[in-house]
Amino acid sequence: MVKHSSRIFLNQTALKGNFNFIRKKVGDNVRISSVVKANAYGHGIGTFVPMAEKCGINHFATASAFEAEEVLGACSESSSIMIMGLLYNEDMKWAVRNNIEFYTFNLDKLQNALEAAKEVGKPAKIHLEVETGANRTGLQADEFGKALSFLKKHHEYLIFEGLCTHFGGAESLSNQFKIDSQHKRYKEFLKQCKAKNVMPKYRHIACSAAALAYKDTLYDMVRIGVAQYGFWPSPDIYYMHLQETGKKKENTLKRIFNWKTDIMDLRSVKAGEFIGYGTAYQATHDMDVAVLPLGYSNGYPRALSNRGHVLIGGKKAPIVGLINMNLFMVDVSHITDVNVGDEVVLIGRQNNNVINISSFTDFTQLLNNEMLSRLPSAIPRKAVK
Repeated sequence: MVKHSSRIFLNQTALKGNFNFIRKKVGDNVRISSVVKANAYGHGIGTFVPMAEKCGINHFATASAFEAEEVLGACSESSSIMIMGLLYNEDMKWAVRNNIEFYTFNLDKLQNALEAAKEVGKPAKIHLEVETGANRTGLQADEFGKALSFLKKHHEYLIFEGLCTHFGGAESLSNQFKIDSQHKRYKEFLKQCKAKNVMPKYRHIACSAAALAYKDTLYDMVRIGVAQYGFWPSPDIYYMHLQETGKKKENTLKRIFNWKTDIMDLRSVKAGEFIGYGTAYQATHDMDVAVLPLGYSNGYPRALSNRGHVLIGGKKAPIVGLINMNLFMVDVSHITDVNVGDEVVLIGRQNNNVINISSFTDFTQLLNNEMLSRLPSAIPRKAVK
């Protein structure tokens, strides 16, 4: 196979530690659904799903049927898949046939699910999503009674797998009043389920932030996204954890992600010469420059031009000039014994130095999730111990 210009490595040991920590926080009786939308937050569905299964995870949540199909090709037969978002009507029969669970957030979708189940000849596994205040997707209060009656009437074709909602901003303490309001509304929907004697198999409302910080939101299942990849949902959630443990600092969650490339070429640049396109960088002294074989088309942010760093030989090498579509340059004048083909760390650790995701997001105004999920799926991902 032809070698790609960069590679992503995922650490199995770090992932196991993350799931162990999450289990301690949520308890053994709460099922963990691993959220792998956006290509597993850029980590790669095909690589990440088997890694998660090795950690005892057997439920995966996606944002679309397209992603669910990729999970289906990567997971074992004993694992379950749940679509939280887009499922076209023409794909419902495929979902039912493959035992894939899916959200329904309006009455039309319920009817379509019934028709698909009858045609396939097996029941559809339904998660009723209810509107509690995020105003994205979800059954309104005046629709919910009809939905429950519909499920009860067609129980042989429609399995009530879950009752769920999505918190709009659980990662911020400033949103506490909103989260409390949403939770209260969710409890009202649960009361209707009990009154009609139509109860879901799973009740789930907690994302990573809620699961780690608000024990009353745990119920039967939690949907864990960013935390499994080694990121705290926000400083607020991290500080709440520190207050709970009485510690001043704790590196419990470990990044599993490492992004690497290698040196494509080495150049000697005289003082006064410009480096790269235009006049964005002019050498103030004689310099040694390394050329790296990737750019913004490979997900490396152009906003890091003349601002970011990479690691070469365990030392930080500053970016000089504009980041191009397919390459950029770094100053290696201060690093001895640099050669073409040497390893370059774009994100991760090399010797005693680290380039964190925050090194990107602080300069580019991108969220951690945004930065990672933009990485092209064509970059090879590999699991390492």
